[in-house]
Amino acid sequence: MRVLLTGATGFVGRHTVPLLATRGHEVRAALRSPKNGPWEPAPVGDIGPETDWTAALTGVDAVIHMAARVHVMRDTAVDPLAEFRRVNTAGTIRLAEQAAAAGVRRFVFLSSIKAMVDESRLTPLDEATAPDPHSPYGISKLEAERALAAISARTGMEVAVIRPPLVYGPGAAGNMRALVKLVATGLPLPLGGIHNRRSLIYVGNLADAVVTVLEHPDAAGQTFLVQDGEPVSTAGLVRAIAAALGRPARLVPVPRGLMALGAALTGTRAVFDRLAGTLTVDDGPIRERLGWRPPHDLASGLRATAEWFKASRG
Repeated sequence: MRVLLTGATGFVGRHTVPLLATRGHEVRAALRSPKNGPWEPAPVGDIGPETDWTAALTGVDAVIHMAARVHVMRDTAVDPLAEFRRVNTAGTIRLAEQAAAAGVRRFVFLSSIKAMVDESRLTPLDEATAPDPHSPYGISKLEAERALAAISARTGMEVAVIRPPLVYGPGAAGNMRALVKLVATGLPLPLGGIHNRRSLIYVGNLADAVVTVLEHPDAAGQTFLVQDGEPVSTAGLVRAIAAALGRPARLVPVPRGLMALGAALTGTRAVFDRLAGTLTVDDGPIRERLGWRPPHDLASGLRATAEWFKASRG
């Protein structure tokens, strides 16, 4: 089928484009400005409530919408929620409305686990978990999901949503790249006493899940949580990263309470919560209903990430 992909040049998009081609799909990339690549370019400018998608949607069978204003730690916008809503909510609504009018059959939306929660949860998130986001990013994503459901009910366009947890892999930025960089130094890390559990997903696995949801007839109207497999502790993740880098994992068992106190005193509590918190998902539905299995495990995903990291440092 001919697929319009937004976010084709982004972290997840760069891994999804070749997979779509391998599966026999024609890729049309919605781009801010013309750019050559393994796709048919469709310049649309900035994504927002006024974007004209008419030309980009002509002859398209399905849409995969990945482009978004992403979660940032230090947002300089005067009204961050308004900015997230402009791109992530209103921009998505505009695309979906025009896609439905153009006769698009399926719309796959890459949302986020942050559309459900922003903080740690001791019990796994599943389909029955009531969403309760507090961050502007999470709120904008949940609003987009709900708007898509309404558009689907009104127009008949099939909508499927994917909510990934932390995504890692070659090209990763943010927290995962920072952790890999830290482990690569070989310095002792005070994480040996952290016995949390985190669900992760390798970018290649997420791309595979996206294409599976695009293709499978039973994905219509569904919202899927995804992960690599068994959750991993932060200490376990450090050990796995160190093994992939060929470096020793130097973990010091500092008591969690002492670390929390230090983080509170130094204004790094948010960073500590991300490192020490538990956040897991139940991905049973995508495995049971669609037969999806991640093609890569944690070890191979981290090896690819480590190889990219070492190459990027020259």
